[in-house]
Amino acid sequence: MTQIPLDKLESILDRSSELEKSLSSELSSEDYVKFSKEYSEIEPLKNAIVDWKKFQTESEELNDIINDDSSDPEMLDLAKTELEELKENILQIEESIQLMLLPKDKADANDVILEIRAGTGGDEAAIFAGDLYRMYQRYSDLNKWKTQIMALSDGDVGGYKEIILSISGENVFSKLKFESGVHRVQRVPATESSGRIHTSAATVAVLPEPEDVDVDVQDKDIRIDVFRASGPGGQSVNTTDSAVRITHLPSGIVVSQQDEKSQHKNKAKAMKILRARLYEAERDKQLQERAEDRKGQVGSGDRSERIRTYNYPQGRVTDHRINLTLHKLETILEGQDLIGLIEALITEEKARQLSQQN
Repeated sequence: MTQIPLDKLESILDRSSELEKSLSSELSSEDYVKFSKEYSEIEPLKNAIVDWKKFQTESEELNDIINDDSSDPEMLDLAKTELEELKENILQIEESIQLMLLPKDKADANDVILEIRAGTGGDEAAIFAGDLYRMYQRYSDLNKWKTQIMALSDGDVGGYKEIILSISGENVFSKLKFESGVHRVQRVPATESSGRIHTSAATVAVLPEPEDVDVDVQDKDIRIDVFRASGPGGQSVNTTDSAVRITHLPSGIVVSQQDEKSQHKNKAKAMKILRARLYEAERDKQLQERAEDRKGQVGSGDRSERIRTYNYPQGRVTDHRINLTLHKLETILEGQDLIGLIEALITEEKARQLSQQN
């Protein structure tokens, strides 16, 4: 494995041993959770390195037999056959190790705030935003993730002008981060009498939820306004000032919440969304500093980037970033085959990272 320094592999094995010892000793609950999480992340890599070292030892033993002039001819043939098989195993496990050693986005394990907004296309765009919401809801269910609607604004004839979700579970951001961007739909709207195909769009933003240590929001940096929540057409739906608007003064980011009857709950939801937007703004700033690398990624995360088209007449979905077309529109919108599409994006990004290392 010429591309990977052996001392790096040994340091991973050493760290794994340290974690095992720590976990078998008396720890605070906080340290136990922290070390358990690190160990679960490092264990697959440790196992792969142990197997690789074992294969290397077996390979050396077989080469000794092959290079020994006194070896029995039958034993020699068997050693050559086993060595060829072993070489294949070594190549496969080296590829696995290289993939596991690729730099990880530190937000990959985070929960997310998923924002879907209707774009161009009027009522049809709002209906499409509703279709995307149901797709991500079903995909979340398949992954056993927990979802909670944080805010929504209904469309005039169905769907949503805007819907914001909190999604929590295992490695949520790592699987959803390439979904940010403009999603287009091409279909004949139910209201279209002439049968013409319309193109509409919705924007998706996937924001990793920060850990407590990632974003520090000072009281002096925010202004909180309370007001009376209102329903469609300005109709009052609450007799108390339960709606909350939080303005982050340094950045100008404004978040409003009025879905809950409790001012306290609305404030908590608004703060959660604000922290996610501030965290994403800081991530964007850091990524801009590495702009050349960012350009090469499968998805730039730019919300104005057109990433995918859902064509109903042809029953196909095309992801423009990797030029992948799947004639599985129905099952993708059901969340089932969205899994394959997301895996293809992750695989493409890993291949890009590997090519930059070699």
